[in-house]
Amino acid sequence: MIKLGGAALPHKEAALQDLRDLRGAGFQPVLVHGGGPVISEWLGRIGKEAVFVNGLRQTDAETLTVAIMALAGKVNKELVAELQLHGMPAVGLCGVDGAFIRAHRQTEPDIGFVGAVDEIDPTLLRALGEAGYIPVIAPIALGSEGALNINADTVAGDIARAIDAAALVFLTDVPGVKDRAGNVLPALDRAQAEALRQDGTISGGMIPKVDACLRCLDRVPRASIVDGAVPHALVKHLIQGEPLGTVFSA
Repeated sequence: MIKLGGAALPHKEAALQDLRDLRGAGFQPVLVHGGGPVISEWLGRIGKEAVFVNGLRQTDAETLTVAIMALAGKVNKELVAELQLHGMPAVGLCGVDGAFIRAHRQTEPDIGFVGAVDEIDPTLLRALGEAGYIPVIAPIALGSEGALNINADTVAGDIARAIDAAALVFLTDVPGVKDRAGNVLPALDRAQAEALRQDGTISGGMIPKVDACLRCLDRVPRASIVDGAVPHALVKHLIQGEPLGTVFSA
């Protein structure tokens, strides 16, 4: 299970090439992508400011429309096209397709049309994987009244649990979780991560990533936060075993 963060999209070429090597090594990759910078860019074009609460985007009806167009449209199809051009069959979808991600509106805090995941049905993803396709998933879920924006970090962890992934890797724009002195922490357990969150060391957009890593550990052997700018980080980390970023253990 690989989550390609929106901030890491400028480095996606090497990551997508790595997927070919992962497949050759026997992995069956599933890709969840973000696209926050793309959403913010298009909101700016219509004169709308992006607002975040605890690392989550406040999403009114207009922002939801932009998010769906950016995530399930532009970003998703560009990634699928690149995979196809690299000789890797891929299918782009979001949680509305086959209703495989169901969610309800989050209320604490209430930040609009933002979903909290209720259920993930892995049937569609497993069928695509067994047929030789790489699922490329945009973080849009099906709510009781229509589509909902969901945090890509959160849903990546939830999908990893649902498919019993061998590993969860976040490719992002930072080298890992840092301590107060700015040093990357190579490994964290639950207690250590909670202490860092309580004292404010883990904050902002890192919160949902760390939470997703910790939440999936009951069914996923390891979860990592890795710098997507490192050339071929996926091959180095998953195949060659290099100690990149921060690795979480149960």
